[in-house]
Amino acid sequence: MTRLRRLKELRGRIIPITFPGANNHAGRRRAFHAWGMPCWLAAVFLLVGLAGVPAAGADDDAVYLVAHPDVSTRSLNRDNSRAMFAMRQRNWPDGASARVYVLPDSHPVHARFTKERLRVFPHQLRLSWDRAVFSGTGQAPREVGSLSEMRERVATTPGAMGYLTKEYLDERVQVIDVR
Repeated sequence: MTRLRRLKELRGRIIPITFPGANNHAGRRRAFHAWGMPCWLAAVFLLVGLAGVPAAGADDDAVYLVAHPDVSTRSLNRDNSRAMFAMRQRNWPDGASARVYVLPDSHPVHARFTKERLRVFPHQLRLSWDRAVFSGTGQAPREVGSLSEMRERVATTPGAMGYLTKEYLDERVQVIDVR
């Protein structure tokens, strides 16, 4: 029998596999995992192990969009916030001028903010900024060196926006809700 013919014959069939020591009485076969334990027991171990892992969106790790306290906008949808950080939209929804501050591309908080809040990769933002700068149609956002510098710049510049982690939030900046 040729190999192709054998494969065609086996396609669609379920081939029962038994393991030594498996209780196969009464015509039933028990499903065993590769480690020799019942699948339901492997699932229990997996669920118990995952119960101790913190959620990816835990509040301690969250990165918040922040703005100068005088900005009247309290929430932005994801498209507006993405357009503002890509420098395609230069004004707040109420018409006030916006000034955007970002961390360096290599900073882990920058990567988390762009991926989690804006749903773009950092290199995509950089490409957008470079395209605007090199074509002469726009400019890149102002880059700051640290989160504390970001907080200071946003707090002291009217219309400014940036992002901070929870431990850097204080009363000098307001958190903007991203929907």
